[in-house]
Amino acid sequence: MNAIARLDHLVIAARALDEGVRWCETTLGLTPGPGGAHPLMGTHNRLIKIASADYPRAYLEIIAIDPQATHRPGPGRRRWFDLDDPALQARIASEGPRLVHFVAEVPDAAAAAHAMAHQRIDRGPIIEASRDTPAGRLVWHITVRDDGQRLFYGALPTLIQWGPVHPTDSMADSQVRLRSLALGHPRTGDLDSALRAIGMQGVTLAAGSPNIRAVLETPRGSITLESRGI
Repeated sequence: MNAIARLDHLVIAARALDEGVRWCETTLGLTPGPGGAHPLMGTHNRLIKIASADYPRAYLEIIAIDPQATHRPGPGRRRWFDLDDPALQARIASEGPRLVHFVAEVPDAAAAAHAMAHQRIDRGPIIEASRDTPAGRLVWHITVRDDGQRLFYGALPTLIQWGPVHPTDSMADSQVRLRSLALGHPRTGDLDSALRAIGMQGVTLAAGSPNIRAVLETPRGSITLESRGI
């Protein structure tokens, strides 16, 4: 596959969205911007633009299960990003919101998923989702496994293909910049092959304990976020 995948956004999982907002204010020194609800998954989020020269469309998503959602995934399906996983829920309940995953933007989600399948990795079916914003309707295609699993402790990105409108098009500048994204995992060979298959740019990979490490420049100086095996 010749297409290039690039970081779209980092995923911060929170037990409740207001806890995620407080985490952001305490950790990054700012209140996150508005997000929206995802009726298809029964989740909601808040967003922060973290774009930089190396990651021109990057943002950070704080996401939680929406207790007022009237819908959730159908029978036999779980929410995206392992949000229904008891182990992940227990960790964020005891330790607070945490970086758990990242999403890669690709020009053709079907082709990228097919490329991963050649590496014997099932990234899951591609679903269409959308929500309305003041700047226009956001429409995207995203890979979501029926079991909701992130795979490789979150170090294998979910794939997303955006329509004509991208979230960062209308986001205010936050003065937060993503400087680097590094992955750690004991199965570096398998993970590296999958990342190469989609032409993933802007990440480094090293052998070791499962981890996602993002370095951000913020009004409070350099901040490092890590998943640490969650």
